Amino acid sequence: MSCWGNYYRCLILFVAFLCLTSICSNYIIINFSFICMQEDLTDFVVVNGTKTSIYTYDGDHKKYIMWAVGAGTVLGTVPTNWLVVKFGAKWTFLVAGLISAASTALIPLAAKYDYYLLLFLRFVQGFAYSTDFAAIGIITVRWAPLNEVALFLAILTCFTGAASIITNSVTGFICESSFGWKYAYYLHAFVGLILFALWAAFYMDDPQDSKRVSERELTGIHKNKSAAHLDKKSDIPYTKLFTSPVVLIIWLNAFFEMSAVIFFTTYLPIYFHQVLGFSIQQTGVIVAIILGVNIPLRLASATFSDRITFLTEKTKIIIFNSISVGLSGLLLACTAFIPSQFNVEICWYFVGIMMCISVNCGGFYKCAALHARQHAHIVIAAIQFTKCLALFTGPTLVAFYVKVESNQSQWIPVYLCLGLSMFAANLISVFVFTDEPAKWTEKYTEVPLEEAKC
Repeated sequence: MSCWGNYYRCLILFVAFLCLTSICSNYIIINFSFICMQEDLTDFVVVNGTKTSIYTYDGDHKKYIMWAVGAGTVLGTVPTNWLVVKFGAKWTFLVAGLISAASTALIPLAAKYDYYLLLFLRFVQGFAYSTDFAAIGIITVRWAPLNEVALFLAILTCFTGAASIITNSVTGFICESSFGWKYAYYLHAFVGLILFALWAAFYMDDPQDSKRVSERELTGIHKNKSAAHLDKKSDIPYTKLFTSPVVLIIWLNAFFEMSAVIFFTTYLPIYFHQVLGFSIQQTGVIVAIILGVNIPLRLASATFSDRITFLTEKTKIIIFNSISVGLSGLLLACTAFIPSQFNVEICWYFVGIMMCISVNCGGFYKCAALHARQHAHIVIAAIQFTKCLALFTGPTLVAFYVKVESNQSQWIPVYLCLGLSMFAANLISVFVFTDEPAKWTEKYTEVPLEEAKC
């Protein structure tokens, strides 16, 4: 019996979640601090006789600041995933966390002295952030028992919502205090260092290598996993993986669902204020509730997905994916036609959409884990890349269709495109998704020519 009982994996899960949240918080802190920075007159220039903060950025400057972190994420997805596969998550994720913390601490200095250095640091933050999904995949593959896969994925993929809630509230408090916005960055960097020190102390790339894992817990983690699944050095069949119909449909579902989620986080404040007529204060509260309501349900649905035994795994995957991608897509398409005077009803529609989306850990995520088995971290890491691509979907649709933001009719084709695409992706998945491990997850050995002839 280990001194940690039979639950050391829970400690690993908790520390990993905190580290994922830290890197994401470093990634998004500037979104809120823009408001505080432009009010900081400790460093200013005089424009037309008026003091203007040097931290005031116009639309183009903000655009490049946001694009820099996106570019870092896109370009970092492949190399960071390769590093995790080659060297494991312990050291790769640790280095990413330290780099993220260091670049975050330097941002106030860069903002003061060099705009291009600021862009570079934002790129570095994005590059470090790209490690998150590779880490999620490898942690799930190595540490999650097969009957806890959905729960692991649910907790580990909650980091975006948790980071938004923590970062916005903490940054807002520090901005209004005597310390000022710069200390929000210093605090985030310091907390990141502490959390990744815990990561270095507790995490091991394989539970077999840790004396803190009891024999009983290790048996539970390995239950029903094949020898190939447990082999840390097995070759990755990239060609078969990237041409697998199941994997491709997983990515298709992930892409359209994430396109909708990113669209919500980007444009719901504009839609609620300009179209539905809510005040700025009301908009902030309502959007926060809509985007945060899914976290408790996410954890509950993961537990149901893992614990329900009267349905097959395939049936559960199809049901959960149909809710998270199919039903939410239909609700989104229908929302477009609700007149703006029914703004309260529209709010409830969006709450319903986010609640449906929250069960995706039992849908395409779980399909990825069960079908790709020991290679699931590759599939899940690639979902990060689809998330990067999804950053451009909403802005492209809005730029093409919406010329006047207060005109509700111009938003209808945007909602229809996103909603119907989600529904179509789910419809395909009903005929493709499976819980069976792929043939390429099996470990084959070549038979010598002499034995083959005999």
